[in-house]
Amino acid sequence: MTSGPATYPGYRFPAEIISHAVWLYHVFSLSSRDVELLLAERGIVVTHETIRRWFLRSGADLACKRRRRRPGPGDVWHLDEIFLRINGELHYLWRAVDQHGVVLDILVQSRRDASAAKHFFRHLLKELQYKPRRLVTDGLRSHGVAQREVLPDVRHRSSRYPNNRAENSHRPTRRRERQMPRFQSANQAQRFLSAQAMIHGHFRPRRHLMSADQYRRARAKPFRVWQQETCVQTAPQAANPAPLRPTPASTSTS
Repeated sequence: MTSGPATYPGYRFPAEIISHAVWLYHVFSLSSRDVELLLAERGIVVTHETIRRWFLRSGADLACKRRRRRPGPGDVWHLDEIFLRINGELHYLWRAVDQHGVVLDILVQSRRDASAAKHFFRHLLKELQYKPRRLVTDGLRSHGVAQREVLPDVRHRSSRYPNNRAENSHRPTRRRERQMPRFQSANQAQRFLSAQAMIHGHFRPRRHLMSADQYRRARAKPFRVWQQETCVQTAPQAANPAPLRPTPASTSTS
């Protein structure tokens, strides 16, 4: 007996279609209506509201899998924060990356003081269970206060230009803001940006440091890992692999 395409509990569409929609949404900064149109071109009839539910549920689950399987962090951490407008109020997105540009953690907070910096440091250490050799931050003094209290044995360098790696990692967030309505709550921003940081960064190797052959090999590996984590390879591969184009009878139910 041949089993059908792999799917997720509670969903009628195959896992291949759902994971492809989540991939399009987070990697290419598309809206849910853009993804709806791209899927319709392939004969997949599904509404943007159903696609949005895929993002909220499956996107978070896939980001958690990606977070658990990411390689160990580097020993130099770059920390930075940017402002976000959430429902008309000013919030701050705290972000940490290592020397390789891999996002370690993000945290949305309403403040930008020493207490917020210490909270982010503790949140980061709890998530990674690992201490760096050196911290690099911008000129915000709150970072120094938090470092002396939470990580007193770690070297700390505070300067604007050496922290470009963390500042550049904010660019996907700014692109998303231009493509979607403003965030409605801090929890919504935290859920979405956490998933986006993991999924987007997974498919973005540092191309400028590689030759063309190295880049192709580095680009192929994330796709293999993504297929494993999204379970699209659990269907039998020998006879008739599951196509991305379903039958015309597909509807907009999830």
